[in-house]
Amino acid sequence: MSVAARDIAEVFVNARRSGDALSAYPGGTAPADLDEAYAIQDMALEIWNRPVGGWKVGKINPPADDALGANRLAGPIFSDTIVVAQHEPVPMPVFKQGFAAAEAEFMLRLAPPAPDAPVPQSNEEAMAWIDEVRIGIEIASSPYPGINRDGPCVTVSDHGNNAGLVLGAPVGRGLWDDLSTIEATLEINGESVGRATTATMLDGPFGAVRFLLGNLAGRGIAPAAGWWVSSGAITGVHEVAPGDAVVARFSGVGDLAATIAR
Repeated sequence: MSVAARDIAEVFVNARRSGDALSAYPGGTAPADLDEAYAIQDMALEIWNRPVGGWKVGKINPPADDALGANRLAGPIFSDTIVVAQHEPVPMPVFKQGFAAAEAEFMLRLAPPAPDAPVPQSNEEAMAWIDEVRIGIEIASSPYPGINRDGPCVTVSDHGNNAGLVLGAPVGRGLWDDLSTIEATLEINGESVGRATTATMLDGPFGAVRFLLGNLAGRGIAPAAGWWVSSGAITGVHEVAPGDAVVARFSGVGDLAATIAR
């Protein structure tokens, strides 16, 4: 897969650099499993040589989770695509004629407790790896419009379908044990498109951190202090287009807004 992985990765990187859409999956043959998919993702990171500022974690739905042996996936978030919410909506670009979506999420900042700290085996141990939690919006976007339709391996192969993060207000430390009590609502163009809590998200945001650390360890990637973990869509994946106004509201914590741009 190594030669094919590099060829596929180069197509995705070039499309992301240019902003041009892809009418078909590169080479016509998608990865058959997650090992092949992450090989493509790793090759893309090597080609970019671009600073990573975090990682997105997404859910793999049944029955694909059984077939692939995982219920989550991961993808890189580049440092220059992470922005802090302002009083005005933050412009967040997506790929024209590709796929684009917005997701309300909790963002957790890594702070490894020690250079050789083992991968946490529980959510409580994972919490020791975090020094800040914020509300936020993940912008999922790919130059390949079929990225979600074609399944998790295709999603992983193109950077996990990430195009940026918007960081909102911090969540007080006293609420970390009860994130599931904070209701999230996502609005697009003034209309509510989803409302839920992290109680619907597998084992929650700290479970996402635990998964990610295990995933990175298996790929030989050392976790870095300051990386943000986009921990998974709370209200679902909601497709957007340039010009759309997105607002995420987190009860008792705050709101943040973004405008989808080309």
